[in-house]
Amino acid sequence: MRVFSCTHCGHAIFFENVQCLHCGNSLAFLPDLLDMAAIEPAREFANELTDEPVAEPSPDDGQQLWHRTDDNSGRAWRLCQNSTLQHACNFGVPSDDPNFLCVSCRQTRMAPDLSVVANHEHWVQIEIAKRRLHYTLAKLNLTANHAHDLIFEFLADLPGGPQVVTGHQGGVITLNIAEADDAERARRRIELHEPYRTLLGHLRHESGHFYWDRLILQESRVAEFSELFGDHQLDYRQALANYYGAGGAAPNWQDNFVCAYATAHPWEDWAETWAHYLHMVDLLETASSYATTVNVPGDSDGTIAVVDPFGTGPVPDFDDLVGQWMPVTLLLNSMNRSLGQGDAYPFALTPGALRKLRFVHDVIGTSASGRSGSTGSLTGMGGA
Repeated sequence: MRVFSCTHCGHAIFFENVQCLHCGNSLAFLPDLLDMAAIEPAREFANELTDEPVAEPSPDDGQQLWHRTDDNSGRAWRLCQNSTLQHACNFGVPSDDPNFLCVSCRQTRMAPDLSVVANHEHWVQIEIAKRRLHYTLAKLNLTANHAHDLIFEFLADLPGGPQVVTGHQGGVITLNIAEADDAERARRRIELHEPYRTLLGHLRHESGHFYWDRLILQESRVAEFSELFGDHQLDYRQALANYYGAGGAAPNWQDNFVCAYATAHPWEDWAETWAHYLHMVDLLETASSYATTVNVPGDSDGTIAVVDPFGTGPVPDFDDLVGQWMPVTLLLNSMNRSLGQGDAYPFALTPGALRKLRFVHDVIGTSASGRSGSTGSLTGMGGA
């Protein structure tokens, strides 16, 4: 995620901000432009049929139009209804879009009882992570053909009822909102012997299952996939039972997998690899946004200026991505350790894992040319 600048005063702002702390202007992320902007209420509105000015609506009714403070083109946006009613979103909706919800919020089909304070707090955190997922997928040109197919359900465990299982099935990603509770998520991470467990990681992992259906199965890449990841037709439920029953991955799993959970089934291997690729491009974009230059390990004279992988121009070379990724993650982990924290990226990518990441990179690069499709499969919980 790149760091943005207030389009009114130039001060640094972040993706989740709703107000510039320097100039006080309201802010919104405009997903149609992939940009944060300072906004102000539109002063005059024209009746679409007569072009006659009409009364300005109340900012609280969800129909208030906003202009960018730095743009005189007349383009206007409304704030997402989850901003005006729930104070839970900062995305804008183009004025000619009939939806009351933004492109991210409208993908949420089910939410927990938001009158429960804890549920509301957890839902807000999940939606923040989902908007970050949307940004990365849009940056990779993966939303144009598939955004309307992807549905989310954020559910809470109910007393006496079955536990909500995080997973993906037929285009629907389900997330147990308990994952938004830091203490509960840490408990599950320790119980499952995972080195890394975050809300954004969950969503990236589950989006991998969604895109396996669209980019592998529908695009007739199953044979290529199987050469690297194995037979996806292996009994999925039995594979997970074997993984958890055996206490995790086999020895030497690091030779060919990005993490232990990826060994459970070829679908999970793909989803974990997919999630790692999204980690990679997002972190490199962040580092590039700060004009980061890093030393190449083992080369006293070698330095690399980190470049936004999908900024402008053609799809980047995978070897160039990896050449930047390794020193950036070393820097990130070293900085975390300086603060007494564990490694932010607790993984080591071997040549076998990198071959699979290259495959994801190539699939996404091809998809950017406009391929699309839709189908369904059954996949389950992931630990990204």
